[in-house]
Amino acid sequence: MDELVHQSEGRAVREGRSVSETKPAVEIRLLSDPMYLAGARELVLGLTRRLGFRQDESGRIALAVDEALANVINHGYGRQLDKPIWMSIWPNAKPGVPGLRIVVEDEAKQIDPDTICGRDLDDIKPGGLGVHIIKEVMDSVVYERREKVGMRLIMTKALTPKPTSAREHANG
Repeated sequence: MDELVHQSEGRAVREGRSVSETKPAVEIRLLSDPMYLAGARELVLGLTRRLGFRQDESGRIALAVDEALANVINHGYGRQLDKPIWMSIWPNAKPGVPGLRIVVEDEAKQIDPDTICGRDLDDIKPGGLGVHIIKEVMDSVVYERREKVGMRLIMTKALTPKPTSAREHANG
């Protein structure tokens, strides 16, 4: 598991790598075309596995990011294919906590963050579960307006220790 070894002046050292608490380790800009969702999912899936998340956790995190991006495309941009979306990733849930912080930003219409909610789960029909999925998968989910235009979604997920098998524990 990734161990946080040392922290000072907004930087941490994890397994010999310097990790900035303020600057993301990964930044990508993609267009609001659903064609690019698969690439974003694969990036998140691969990165979460490298950071030490279990395979099932990585899959759920990638799904949450996919839902967040799809919501920007469908609801924020009204399915326009040429609008910008930025995704930034830090390999820490919050300062000093191994995990993941993902920020998705756009230039879509601003809305009151308090109005963002999934549809009623008793209303059985396809679609409309993205916000529920994101909130179920991630440890924290914060929607906010950007300063001048667009919205920002901040999602975090702490890295939980992998369970050890009885055999590994006995050989300890």
